[in-house]
Amino acid sequence: MVIKAKEKGLTVISEIEFAGYYTDAKMICITGSNGKTTTTMLIHHILKKSGVNASLAGNIGQSLARQVVENKTDVYVLELSSFQLDGMFDFKADIAILLNITPDHLDRYDYKMQNYTDSKFRVIQNLTESDYFIYNADDPIIMEEVGKKNIKGKKLPFSIQQTENMVAYINNNNQLTINLKPELIMSIHDLSLKGKHNVQNSLASGIASKILEIRNESVRESLSDFKNVEHRLEFVAKVNGIEFINDSKATNVNSTWYALESMENKTVWIVGGVDKGNDYESLIPLVKDSVTSIVCLGSDNAKIIEAFADVVDEIVETGSAYKAVMEGYRLAKKDQTVLLSPACASFDLFESYEDRGKQFKNAVRNL
Repeated sequence: MVIKAKEKGLTVISEIEFAGYYTDAKMICITGSNGKTTTTMLIHHILKKSGVNASLAGNIGQSLARQVVENKTDVYVLELSSFQLDGMFDFKADIAILLNITPDHLDRYDYKMQNYTDSKFRVIQNLTESDYFIYNADDPIIMEEVGKKNIKGKKLPFSIQQTENMVAYINNNNQLTINLKPELIMSIHDLSLKGKHNVQNSLASGIASKILEIRNESVRESLSDFKNVEHRLEFVAKVNGIEFINDSKATNVNSTWYALESMENKTVWIVGGVDKGNDYESLIPLVKDSVTSIVCLGSDNAKIIEAFADVVDEIVETGSAYKAVMEGYRLAKKDQTVLLSPACASFDLFESYEDRGKQFKNAVRNL
């Protein structure tokens, strides 16, 4: 129906665009290939804890249209997928956040990375000089595009690799620093979310909170007591000294890269599903370093086996979450981790990544 409408020259808008016609609330819009759900929930957590009348919407929770009708608030914190951004034209963010851009959903974009990049950058369309653009200066694709575009909003870059000209960064004492008056400083060891990618998410969230004039004490407290979203590096259980982690939400290679990068123990990695044009090359160094064996969980695992056959000692294939957990438990040793981080969509064997994660957790609890 949508394709036919476009062929007739009709404009097809997203639900976000439609809802935006009926509200003047402030919009914080978060997008990126990875981390947008965590960052959206973290910003919402900070605002709610500080007494701001704020609601979650978009690619998480209820639709923005329903929220506008039933739950009018001062600030909407929106997670936006490229799918939603593609159907947004007049909608404007007050604070636009772009976390990263890595290959994902390329099948939707004629396998052209520039098309996908252009989609993500729609988050800044219609920004005015009184609006803000928060972005990851460590991402080469973002930085290349920022250099080419005339961005009207105030540019607020963050980084975990550099400090010069950054609004937020990690200083030499491993402290998260947000250089907006009054300056916010806190140890990264006090952050509730672990891993370098989550430090980036925390930096972006801190900048957005400071723009809204949230007190430093509230920001620090919220960054230290936030509980992450289900199915995202979620601790499930420890069975006979073996830790099980559910990262079913990792549906692309880059998301799994972050998961493997944050592993502190030797790991049995459960991977597989519907391949969205994956290139596993970037994972090989991490797999060599921390993965002892691989459990495939998908109907077609040939690409995974080909990529890692010479990298790990053992690769086994399974067709259910139960069998994957049993194989992971068999292969792992005490003080090691079994990590479900599929790097693929779930629709070959499961209804959704949530279904995959829940079946994984049930299987672990039945060990």
